[in-house]
Amino acid sequence: MSTTVGFLGLGHMGGPMAANLVKAGYSVVGFDLAPAALEQAVKDGVTVADSAIDAVREAQVVITMLPSGKHVLGLYQEILPAAKPGTLFIDSSTIDVADARAAHDEAVKAGHRSVDAPVSGGVVGATAGTLAFMVGGAEDDFESARPLLEVMGKKVVHCGDPGNGQAAKICNNMILGVSMIAISEAFVLGEKLGLSNQALFDVASNASGQCWALTTNCPVPGPVPASPANRDYQPGFAAALMDKDLGLAANALQTNGVEAELGLRAAELYSRFHNSGHGGEDFSAIIRDIRERSTAQTDPTGGDQ
Repeated sequence: MSTTVGFLGLGHMGGPMAANLVKAGYSVVGFDLAPAALEQAVKDGVTVADSAIDAVREAQVVITMLPSGKHVLGLYQEILPAAKPGTLFIDSSTIDVADARAAHDEAVKAGHRSVDAPVSGGVVGATAGTLAFMVGGAEDDFESARPLLEVMGKKVVHCGDPGNGQAAKICNNMILGVSMIAISEAFVLGEKLGLSNQALFDVASNASGQCWALTTNCPVPGPVPASPANRDYQPGFAAALMDKDLGLAANALQTNGVEAELGLRAAELYSRFHNSGHGGEDFSAIIRDIRERSTAQTDPTGGDQ
């Protein structure tokens, strides 16, 4: 008998993930509040339920992909009592570590198993089945979740105890956000100094400045043809999502007393960028904000150039 999966949250990420499970032979029963998401899910072979509760009643595994911790915790209050005892809950939302651990505790208290498994790879990765999963939870629960995660992704890492998947996700994305700002500032400085973007890329990509933000998601058009900079910064990974992840990181930094000036400053910069109307652009578009805020080049002798 094939495993029945309840899938709650069939949006830009959840929809393709559920579709890949169907292709792999899983019986997927899904639910979403958006009619368009349900319509696409039917086309992808997902059986659409009338409610979230109906989607989980007969499932051995329940996967959630929701916007925030409050959504996860609120939904768990509804569905945990309706699920069969011992159901494995996999939350692939990106949420606060404390919320992830609270959700785990609620699931266990209701007689279920639980892992947090946030993802990296965006909509492209969700569609291609090449996501990276960072998983927190007991070893046995991780091994139970692994076959499904390997259908939806190409890299599955067990990060330790419940909540540690979320911890790994926000730490990784704090590195990414800080890196993109640093790379963008360097390119703007290079432009001011008369250095071509290609020349800076050729040096930095083969020197100590090499990083993913440069070589895969380069914030200037030209050097990396597949980067969003060549598509007028269509995401990719939207600035609104980077703002969300850095906000989670900032909260964790402050809660745990970590002195992290760059992480907190990156959170401020992406919050400003998002709130100024750029949330739908790729997060690398922050280079345009840096460029626009930079002053005119000044001659060291005192005259403007």
